[in-house]
Amino acid sequence: MRHRQRLYRVCALLTACGLAAVASSNGAQEFPAKPMRMIAAMPAGGGGDLTARWLAERLQAILKQNVIVENVAGAGGNIAATTVAKAPGDGYTIFFASDPIFSVNPFLYQKVGFDPVRDFAPVALVANTSRTLLVHPSFPASTVAELVTMAKARPGTLNFGSGGSGTSLHLAGELLKSTAAIDIAHVPYRGAAPALTALMGGTEIHMLFDSTATSIGHIRSGRIKGLAIASRTRSPALPDLPTFGESGMPGFEVGVAHGVLVPASTSASTVATLNRAINLALADADYKKQMSDLGVVVVGGTAEQFRVYLAAERKRWGEIIQRQGIKLN
Repeated sequence: MRHRQRLYRVCALLTACGLAAVASSNGAQEFPAKPMRMIAAMPAGGGGDLTARWLAERLQAILKQNVIVENVAGAGGNIAATTVAKAPGDGYTIFFASDPIFSVNPFLYQKVGFDPVRDFAPVALVANTSRTLLVHPSFPASTVAELVTMAKARPGTLNFGSGGSGTSLHLAGELLKSTAAIDIAHVPYRGAAPALTALMGGTEIHMLFDSTATSIGHIRSGRIKGLAIASRTRSPALPDLPTFGESGMPGFEVGVAHGVLVPASTSASTVATLNRAINLALADADYKKQMSDLGVVVVGGTAEQFRVYLAAERKRWGEIIQRQGIKLN
């Protein structure tokens, strides 16, 4: 009798352990089981914010959970990054970020509040928006070659605007200076929008690198003139605009990529689930068209490919920042 009771207890214990294991397994498979928060490191209303919100809409349909976009702007994205770095690694806080947060900010800020490698796990590279070199319609040069010739004939007299020291627009101008060996002055503004307004005014600055997504409407309307796009191939949205490679500067590519990351403690299985969902969203034909109409290239791929991309960008821009002696104002 005692032997039988002991056997029952053992069986009950094994059954309980088995049920617990199944429950644990089912819990892992159920991710996500509640709404998710997407921290977007940019103000609401811009091109990056639209990319984030359109992606969130598709992730909601795929993951069957609400994905709430929360804009956290300021300090070049450092505030948003610090917020995510301190969040639980459960997959319910995801970070929609631009790559300069990880490839540029650590070289410009004395303290960013996070480690770009240690504190994050890359999930997927979402999209890339190239920079376009713009001038006022009255500017004498209509090609990059003509602009370089002018700059070399009049060193120090031409200038380029940006959204502020250390921004991607500033770094694009510094790369042009270095690549073409020209002397042009930097004029920083408090944001890309004021810089673009100044360019369209025709008196304050001579040239500006800006996001293709932002400038595409102004180029089409004739309010500004595009000289070249800093991408490997021409943009379907601006098919008549040549690349820098076609303009005599092979390899001159500048853009801002946006991707999704999570806190480093997030499990590999959760990262894989998010990666699959994001790639499925990026394959959506309507999403691709929305992005293409803005001049944005949808990318996708594995988490490891995104990690390699970020490492290469850190090396590239770190070298340029140090070589050019770029500092924040």
